[in-house]
Amino acid sequence: MTYQQSHPEAVSSRSWLTALLLCFFLGVVGAHRFYTGKTGTAILMIVTCGGAGVWTLIDLIMIIVGSFKDSEGLPVKNQG
Repeated sequence: MTYQQSHPEAVSSRSWLTALLLCFFLGVVGAHRFYTGKTGTAILMIVTCGGAGVWTLIDLIMIIVGSFKDSEGLPVKNQG
């Protein structure tokens, strides 16, 4: 059983607004992924320029709706 399964309301300690702004302004270089601890895919985003922008757009939408997860598998959500 993972931490997320035993604590269903657990949310990432990372700021939703920070992740959103990093993705919007620096998404093609994977800044939001570095911020959330996903270093491997962040480097891949640098190499592919954010998947020619498509990967960045998908991540931006996922952050907005609250389904983007950090490296621990916890959702990065707006808690306000």
